[in-house]
Amino acid sequence: MNSMKQFVKIVFGIVLLASATSCFDKSQPNYQYMPNMYEPVGYETYGGVDNGLFPQGTEAMLPAENTISREWMPYEFENTPEGKELARLQPSPLDSLGRDENLVKGAELYAVYCMVCHGPRGAGQGVLVKREKILGVPSYDDAARNITVGSTYHTMYYGLNSMGSYAAQMSSEKELWQVAEYVMKLKSDLTK
Repeated sequence: MNSMKQFVKIVFGIVLLASATSCFDKSQPNYQYMPNMYEPVGYETYGGVDNGLFPQGTEAMLPAENTISREWMPYEFENTPEGKELARLQPSPLDSLGRDENLVKGAELYAVYCMVCHGPRGAGQGVLVKREKILGVPSYDDAARNITVGSTYHTMYYGLNSMGSYAAQMSSEKELWQVAEYVMKLKSDLTK
């Protein structure tokens, strides 16, 4: 009786194995559990959608002429050496009464974006410089550079040498000016 049970199990296993391999096709998988995970629905960019909302398709629209992004005014100086010299003479447009608030916010932004290269005091000795990942980061008190709040804004807006632009990281031009004012504070602290 015991051998009969074993015989039935063996026969059942052979039948199961034969039925599983007989339908197998190497070029195509058999059954898929949740096939949407394997075969995604592809939408053509700007194409029509079957849900009825955009039967003609969606279109990438350009903004209306003479519009600007919120909190950003067009920068009047070009990304040229002449533009930087003109920007050097530009004062900060931020309210001088809220100077302390601007410096606090500028210090926060400086710690996030600038300190890793320029260092906590602006002496050009940030973590990346000390680890020799970046070389040639200047100190803010370098007399040859003669930085001003306007030239600092210009440099952050367009970038200079191996430093890229930081305009995209800031949420508004006010934040760029706050960092520029904080850099000038660091410069005055270094020259003391």
